[in-house]
Amino acid sequence: MGRSSSRSNPPRPRKRVEAETASTLKRARDGSAFTRCEACKKDVAVVLIDMHSCSLDSKIRMTLESQVVEKAVEAKKPVEKKRAVSSEGKERKAKKGKKSKDSSAPKRPATAFFLFMEDFRKTFKEANPDNKSVAVVSKEGGEKWKTMSDEEKKPYIVRAAELKEEYAKAVEKHDQEDEEEEKEGSSKEEEEVEEENEA
Repeated sequence: MGRSSSRSNPPRPRKRVEAETASTLKRARDGSAFTRCEACKKDVAVVLIDMHSCSLDSKIRMTLESQVVEKAVEAKKPVEKKRAVSSEGKERKAKKGKKSKDSSAPKRPATAFFLFMEDFRKTFKEANPDNKSVAVVSKEGGEKWKTMSDEEKKPYIVRAAELKEEYAKAVEKHDQEDEEEEKEGSSKEEEEVEEENEA
């Protein structure tokens, strides 16, 4: 198979570019021609010599050098963060991460829309007992909520506000209990440390 494709696509002859003076012409392995610019002393492709501008080249060099300096500075910043971390540092990182969920904390209250959906699911199930799709119920409930007037939504909004107030009170109570437990726990720990020191 490899032989037939090489016969159907013979290699193309390379185009040779002739320079004005043969002494300054250099050729790369692929046959492309280069000549040396007298102003900046750089090898430039003969094909692109008309577009070569030494002042433009120096501007490009300056911008590239500035970009390299900026990248080097950016690369150094993460290296500084990778210092050895003590056990205290590891504990701090663990605390900064996702907080563990307190199972005794009060549950957040439902919004007005979710209170509406509780009622809507019951009525929709009565009207459509053969429907098993949760997505259909949710879609229909969302569409009905959008079309409802403010007066129709008002009982749900009022109920949601009441639940939110109850939740705020429960959170305050829970936080106070937690603070008391922490105080008791820290005093017990201090007593245990003192007993160990005495022994």
